[in-house]
Amino acid sequence: MLMNRDFGEMTDSSVPRPVQAEMISGACSTGSCPTVYRTAHGSLVVQGGVVPGGVAGVELPEGETFVEIPLELLLDAAHRMS
Repeated sequence: MLMNRDFGEMTDSSVPRPVQAEMISGACSTGSCPTVYRTAHGSLVVQGGVVPGGVAGVELPEGETFVEIPLELLLDAAHRMS
């Protein structure tokens, strides 16, 4: 069972929960490239290329994944949110 301070108890990490997302910053205007979204829960969701944990040298827990996005995109998103 996972615990998350923003969302409370989640019984199964493989079951997606509804998330309303607002685009904050994107590398393109089509939405088919790295993008940072703000959720109604006050968190961020990122879209990017999946990086397998083994490639990154980290063992990931079930239900989690690494996503690679350009640093500039994350910095732009942080700037737009401040």
